[in-house]
Amino acid sequence: MSAAHVQPLEPASTDDMLRARFEVLAEWGIPLSDARAIAQSATVEIVEALDLLRRGCPADLVIPILG
Repeated sequence: MSAAHVQPLEPASTDDMLRARFEVLAEWGIPLSDARAIAQSATVEIVEALDLLRRGCPADLVIPILG
């Protein structure tokens, strides 16, 4: 396939990004209200949040630690 046939990727909408962040957190068993708050926090990197959660950090402390 040539470069002429490759379609540029459209940037994901904010709603799509929030939904994806929320779904990852919910899959990890984070209470939905905590998952929603973490997903909506623009200052929290999802990878760092998951690292804390995997290591046993309570979900309600993720935003204060990373935010």
